[in-house]
Amino acid sequence: MSQTELHQLSVAELAAQLRTKQVSSVEAAQHFLARAKQHQNLGAFVSINEDATLAQAKAADALIAEGKGGKLAGVPIAHKDIFVTKDFPTTAASKMLEGYQSPFDATVVRKLAESGVVTLGKLNCDEFAMGGANENSAVPPVGFDTAQPVRNPWNTDRVPGGSSGGSAAAVAARLAPAVTGTDTGGSIRQPASFCGITGIKPTYGRASRYGMIAFASSLDQAGPMGRSAEDCALLLSEMCGPDLDRDSTSLDYPAEDFAARLNDSIEGLRIGVPAEFFGEGLSADVRTAVDAALKEYEKLGAKLVPVALPRTELSVPVYYILAPAEASSNLSRFDGVKFGHRAAQYEDLNDMYKKTRAEGFGDEVKRRIMIGAYVLSDGYYDAYYLQAQKIRRMIADDFQAAFKDCDVIAGAAAPTTAWAIGAKADPVSNYLADIFTLPASLAGLPGMSLPAGFGDGCMPVGLQLIGNYFSEAKLLNAAHRFQQATDFHLRNPAGI
Repeated sequence: MSQTELHQLSVAELAAQLRTKQVSSVEAAQHFLARAKQHQNLGAFVSINEDATLAQAKAADALIAEGKGGKLAGVPIAHKDIFVTKDFPTTAASKMLEGYQSPFDATVVRKLAESGVVTLGKLNCDEFAMGGANENSAVPPVGFDTAQPVRNPWNTDRVPGGSSGGSAAAVAARLAPAVTGTDTGGSIRQPASFCGITGIKPTYGRASRYGMIAFASSLDQAGPMGRSAEDCALLLSEMCGPDLDRDSTSLDYPAEDFAARLNDSIEGLRIGVPAEFFGEGLSADVRTAVDAALKEYEKLGAKLVPVALPRTELSVPVYYILAPAEASSNLSRFDGVKFGHRAAQYEDLNDMYKKTRAEGFGDEVKRRIMIGAYVLSDGYYDAYYLQAQKIRRMIADDFQAAFKDCDVIAGAAAPTTAWAIGAKADPVSNYLADIFTLPASLAGLPGMSLPAGFGDGCMPVGLQLIGNYFSEAKLLNAAHRFQQATDFHLRNPAGI
């Protein structure tokens, strides 16, 4: 196979070619680094270190030559700039962490490295993962002098979704076979939907949060993004597992080979269809694609079952009380003392804090810190924060009631396809776009998005599948069987 075709290989295909020495890890890394350079206009990468990447690739080739290395030995991937990395700076796309170099790797990065993967670089995202469009990045991408929004490879005038927009754009443009992302309220699933790729958020606590810069600690979860369910299964198998000594939110639940059950039958699989996911606000073109995908599932032997998730509409206000509350607490550590940005001129310590934070944080981050500080303040804690926690429990209970009648729940990952860059300047309209992804996040359930067709302007539409706790293998299998029967996940943006 020629070098020019390397980027069209799936993770599984590339890993097989590396094992049989049809291509070396160094060649694969060089190929993808060249593609990243070729498509800098997308703004997907914020950091590339060719020397570090090629050193990792040489080490992978040496392991393969010895007949060692894991399933993914030599496969190049890239990491969202939320995960700390020794060999690359970590900024969380914020001026606050400009130039920060971590002395250690995040657990997810370390585990993937131990399986033999090679890091291509760090990917752009919304600042501190706060946003649904990747327009909030404050760090210049590779090839630029100023901060830029990430562009959707299907139409560069549109957003890629967020916060893992750089991750989604990199996979869609074939700049990396697969990548890591993080999902707090839909930050893997919504960009996967907008960019026509596959992404999964596992059950909360299955993947370690150690070394993942915190936004909302009770919601943040790492997950893979790739072209197919099979690629995501291969990465997720390596990412999950207990990390009890380092992460207090990590579950003592063993790692699993999620690829082992990919060809199980889905005959009789009960797919719950909540009316709340198909009401007002769902655009007609997205609905058409999702309905067609559900019909395809029926052809494959699955059964559609009506279910109810009555508190869906409450998930937006609940999330935007709880997540900012946790953000205001988590981001208090960025004060200019230990690491990151510090104001150049100040009168005293208090003045240094104020100026550092005013200069270091972008508008959306400031907005969420202020909201969070407000709902946690005296007199408002009971009225807002406690109330939101109670409704969060009710949302989780709604899912458990629904799962008595079905095995997985399906609907659109987002109410519309990707909108034009700058089209949603109003923060609230951005927040409302998360309506379908937030409920599963609040409940801590696994959820994924897979390509299900195209809407207006030939923009991708994602189908969201939500499973009960620890049912990642079931979700991935359902997605895989759909992808065996369709080719949406194989389609390329024009010019890529």
